[in-house]
Amino acid sequence: MGTYEALDWKEIEESSKPEIVKPLLFGFCFFHAIVQDRRKFGPIGWNIAYAFTNEDLWVCRKQLLLFVEKYEKVPYEVLNYLGAIVNYGGRVTDDKDSLLISTILKTFICEEAVQVGHSFSKSGFYKVIEPGEKDDYIDYIKKLPLNPQPEAFGLHENAEITTYINETIILMENVLSMQPKAGGGGKGKSREEIIGEQAESLQKRTPPVFSLEKVSKLYPTSYEESMNTVLFQECVRYNKLLSDMNSLLKLVQKALLGDIVMTEELEKMAEAIYNNQVPPSW
Repeated sequence: MGTYEALDWKEIEESSKPEIVKPLLFGFCFFHAIVQDRRKFGPIGWNIAYAFTNEDLWVCRKQLLLFVEKYEKVPYEVLNYLGAIVNYGGRVTDDKDSLLISTILKTFICEEAVQVGHSFSKSGFYKVIEPGEKDDYIDYIKKLPLNPQPEAFGLHENAEITTYINETIILMENVLSMQPKAGGGGKGKSREEIIGEQAESLQKRTPPVFSLEKVSKLYPTSYEESMNTVLFQECVRYNKLLSDMNSLLKLVQKALLGDIVMTEELEKMAEAIYNNQVPPSW
């Protein structure tokens, strides 16, 4: 909707082949919305969350008008290459994402995309409409779901689970960030006292590091028992976490008492402990 409201429709009307330009422009706009909104699905949508911009779409629109006017046949391969590899693809650094964005654009920029009724998804809800005025496209867009299903993006319905989890985490973080950062009046404990007690409790409950020598003897690395290698590696990683937890919990208690300087890392850790969250460094 935002894309179409910002479009300069005059240059679209000036085209000598509006029956081709309008459906393909709609395809580019749909593609622009898809690549933007796939980011909410996390790594299922893109391996890397790219910052695509309206300028990418603007260049694709200019190239569409140029090539459709210049050639008798629509150069779909050229439009796909310029759009997916050059314009949008210039931001894409992951090889799998590069393959993905090329595949997505081919869904919207193809010979079938100029045929009225051509569907962009399995449900058939998103489709090519009769070439018309700008208001005709806006009216059609208004009928589309405000919260589209994953199938609109070519994804399985379970892909939305990641989105819901991320939205819940953000919601809970915002709720926690709005709680008072200092204790109220009366005999209640101060924020520093609560953090200190929690840090001390966590420190006491932090188990000692594994004896890697003992682990290697009990579970020796061998060809027949490949899982032992994984177990040993996990013990090494877990030991680093336990060591960091033990040392940082002591430091944050000292910082609260003023014995040492409260660094940025310790401040974030104290904030996380107070909010019952996992500290970032862990």
